[in-house]
Order: sequence, then C-alpha cells, then structure tokens
Amino acid sequence: MSFASPLFLWFFMPVTLLTFWALPSRHRNAVVAAASLLFYTWGAGPHTLLLLSAIAVNYGAGLALDSARLRDRPRARRGVLLSAVGWNVAMLAVWKYAGFATEQLDALTGALGLGHSPIVALALPIGISFFTFHHLSYVVDVYRGSTPAQRSPVRFITYIAMFPQLVAGPIVRYHEIAEQLGDTRRDRLGDLAAGFPRFALGLAKKVIIADSLAPVADAAFAQAGPSINTPTAWLGASAFALQIYFDFSGYSDMAVGLGLMFGFRLPENFDRPYSAYSVTDFWRRWHMSLSRWFRDYVYIPLGGNRGGAPKTYRNLLIIFVLCGFWHGADWTFLVWGLYHGALLVAERLLGWDRPPRTVWTLALRRAATLLLVVVGWVFFRATSMTEAWGMLRAMFTWRPGELDEFVAWAANHQRMAVFALALAVVALPASRALGPLIQTGRGPAVRLARAAVTWAAAPYAAMLVAAGTFSPFLYYQF
Repeated sequence: MSFASPLFLWFFMPVTLLTFWALPSRHRNAVVAAASLLFYTWGAGPHTLLLLSAIAVNYGAGLALDSARLRDRPRARRGVLLSAVGWNVAMLAVWKYAGFATEQLDALTGALGLGHSPIVALALPIGISFFTFHHLSYVVDVYRGSTPAQRSPVRFITYIAMFPQLVAGPIVRYHEIAEQLGDTRRDRLGDLAAGFPRFALGLAKKVIIADSLAPVADAAFAQAGPSINTPTAWLGASAFALQIYFDFSGYSDMAVGLGLMFGFRLPENFDRPYSAYSVTDFWRRWHMSLSRWFRDYVYIPLGGNRGGAPKTYRNLLIIFVLCGFWHGADWTFLVWGLYHGALLVAERLLGWDRPPRTVWTLALRRAATLLLVVVGWVFFRATSMTEAWGMLRAMFTWRPGELDEFVAWAANHQRMAVFALALAVVALPASRALGPLIQTGRGPAVRLARAAVTWAAAPYAAMLVAAGTFSPFLYYQF
C-alpha cells in the first residue's frame, strides 16, 4: 500500500487517525501497532510472518541482553548479541541476496563447462533492508548499554513496524524514539496541525514532480544502447536524478508528517543534498539516517579515521560497498557504491572535502558535485552494466541527434515544465530545507507556503492520484 494511493489517502489514513483520536491517548501505541501490521500485511501478504518472527527474535534478544542473569556474564551476553546479529544478517542475505549469489554461481559453472546450477528465486519482502537495520541497531544499543531493552511487546512492535517509516525509512534507531514510545500525553491537535502540512508537501513532491519525471527517465533509459544519442542520454540521467530526489525526499516528508500526526518525531532524512559542495557533503545531506547508521555501527567499529590514512580509505570503501549492496543485489549497485567510495577517498586526498572559501568556488564545487552525483545515478538506475555503459558513452562521447520519438513523446511540454521547475528548486541557495521549515517555521512567507502546500498542492496531487497517475515509491524495492 503506497502513501500516494487512493486506498491509503481516502481509507487507511483517515480511519487510522479517527481511531487514534476516538480512543484515549494511552492506547496510541496499540492503535499504531495494529494499523502498522495491517498496513504491512496488505502489501507483503505472507511475508508478514517473516517480519513477526524477526520482531519476536529481537525482542527476546533485547530482554536477554538486559537481564540481570546475564549482566555479569560478558561471554554469554556477547553470544546472545552475535546470535541475534547473525540471525538478522542471515535473514537479509537469504531473502535479498540468495538469488543474485546463485545466478553468479550458475554463470561461473556454465563458463567452466560444469553445467548449470540451481537458481534461487525468492520474492523480496518489502522493507526488509529497513526493518533489519532497525533490529540490528536495537540489539547493539542494548548490548552497549546505551539504552535499556523495551519490555512492552506493543511498544516494541510500534517501534519496528510503525507504518510511516516501515518500508522506506527514515531508519530510526531505538534510542531516538525510546522516550517517545512512553509519551502518549501529547497535544494531538497541535501534532496534526504540524504534521499534515509536512505530509502534504511530500505528497506534492512525489505525485506532481517525481511521477511527472518518471516517464521521461524510463523512456531514455529504455533506449540505452549503441544508438542512443547524447541529448537523450543527458535528459534521461538528469530526469532520473530529479525523480529520485523528489520521490525519496517526498516519501521522507510524508513519513515525518505522518509520524508527527501520531505523536512521534522521526529523524530528518534530507537536507538539500544537491546543494552539496562535495560528495562527502552530499552524504551528510542525502539519506542521512542511513549515513548515520553506517557511521555508528560499521565505520567507527572498523576504526573510522583513527588508524591513519590507508585504513581510513579502506574503511570508506568497505562502507560504500556495503551501502551499494544494501540498496540492491546487482553489480550496478556494487559499482555505484564503489564509485561513491572512491570519490570520498579522492576528496580526502585532494582536500576537497573541506568547505570552499569563496562564492565562486562554492558555485563551481556545487556544479561539479552535482555532475558527479548524476553520473553515479546512471549505475543506480540502469538494469545492467551494459545499459549503464551505453548511457555513459553517449553522455561523454558526442553523438548528435534529435530525441527518439518515444522519448520525445514522454518529454511533453507539461513534463518539461515540471523538469524546469524541479531544476530551479535544486539550483536555489543551500538554505534551510523546505520540509522542516514548513513544519516548524514562522513568519508570513512560511505561513503562505504552508497554506499553499496544504490547500493547493496537496489537493491537486490528490486529484492526480484519483486519476490513476500515481506510481510506487522507488525505495519500496529496497
């Protein structure tokens, strides 16, 4: 069930909010937990059993790690931690990577003349990458003693399965929300007034902008090959760069807004990433909850930047290989991760990870960073390395020509107007991100913007949804 679907907008969300408002505030977590499991079951079907088993295992592991019986038995506590981590990683590996691994094994045995080996084909449970990372951070935090275990099953289910962030983030670490789970005496009207404009902004970004650009990107990438020309390749790569930003940041705005309507303050996930002055700065602004997760649970435990330059560069490359494979089981995602890791290493070597000192240098660095990020998105979007290389060859080897007929049809006047609008938004100065400003800002301009997204942009987006123009969020596939 997508946030940008008629079922969610006109049935699920209103009914859940009305139930939440009708019952005493102490039942908030029970309402959210029940609604979240229904939400997940609607989209995942029998995979809900996988989610429930993961919840049961990690809930039990947390209780064991925080128990008085194991408090003075470090080896036993470590054994519980390793078992829980191993179970979570194995679950993710089997369901997300078994197919890819067996495909590579089959290709290898075929190339060696040993015949073909079986290929595992499993449907990917939606949100598995996200709720696995939630579980991992929970058991590690309890083991470290940075937070006590959650003893209420209802609160634990609410944390893990909370439908605003269950399938595409932001990744919420337990210590960020632990106190909020017990804080049910909130100003529900105030939370609704603050959360709905944020949700409306995300809906508009997704439906009006991202979904308008999707056909342009899809048409261009469908032509990737020896015949694609340079204008088509650049149009497709640029359209996808804008599409994925407005799609994913739109989802995050909707998630933060929904969470706030139910009394939860979820972490921010975007801070104008295309305003970054370096790729290092880009990763401080893009999918920030994922960057923080890898920093705290992988990069720092590996040694971070404490072991000298060579080990720092090694750790960065490891992080981004894992980041690439976290997004998807394909060589294109691995190359995308290595590409970004290599850029971060290069920036440290050249000193380009530090802020520029002049306005002109800032402008040039912003443009160069955006160009590098757009190139990386080609690997991310392409369905194969062959398709990616075809796009990149056309982008950097001049091939004149008009847009393909199919691409020209997709890039109609309305969509190109949206393209220009999106590009203008990206080119704005790197000031405060619009989402938090809409939610908490003050002043006449902010009130006008809040009214515009609530009473104009969101209703128009809802009309487009009703007309059947919505599409799934891109990050649902991860």
